[in-house]
Amino acid sequence: MTFPVLVEDCDGQFAASLVGIPEVRVVGATRSQAIDALKVEIEQRVAEGGLVSLDIETVGVSSLAGKYDADPTLRAICEDAYLARDAERG
Repeated sequence: MTFPVLVEDCDGQFAASLVGIPEVRVVGATRSQAIDALKVEIEQRVAEGGLVSLDIETVGVSSLAGKYDADPTLRAICEDAYLARDAERG
């Protein structure tokens, strides 16, 4: 799993937090220490089931793009529609 992390200077130390969940935050003396400590915190929450990864299916017209590209039925319908259009234009 990959989680976006924000690392900031904090009064001479470094604070690392999970983007979107500011309460998942640790402070370390160095940037590396803060990141390592946050990794441990995130791993613990994942192990406890507190953080999970969800795949969300896209909904809307953009999710249909190319979906029926190789469908022979759709291709025939399109060709009929184009022929009818062209015949109306004369």
